[in-house]
Amino acid sequence: MDFEKFAKSTQSSQPPAELNNYQLSLWWDAKGDWEQAHTIIQDIDDRQAAWIHAYLHRKEGDKSNAGYWYRRAAKEFPQVTLQQEWEIIVKSLLR
Repeated sequence: MDFEKFAKSTQSSQPPAELNNYQLSLWWDAKGDWEQAHTIIQDIDDRQAAWIHAYLHRKEGDKSNAGYWYRRAAKEFPQVTLQQEWEIIVKSLLR
């Protein structure tokens, strides 16, 4: 799946079956369901999940918690918009 198809899929009521949990978390985030996105990603313990977790807490407005997760992801606190970061993360997951 490419980025355009992923983004377009967020117009549907249900996610595509082929999404993994990382992609699924960001899909629900795009749908405006922060809680579902967070529930999916919070128990995965790797750098990709930490990056998504960081993004979600940044979106929530909890910069301190986001900073912790960016460090766990080995990422700098981003200087881009939330939408731009979402796109960067999704594109990295679709490679």
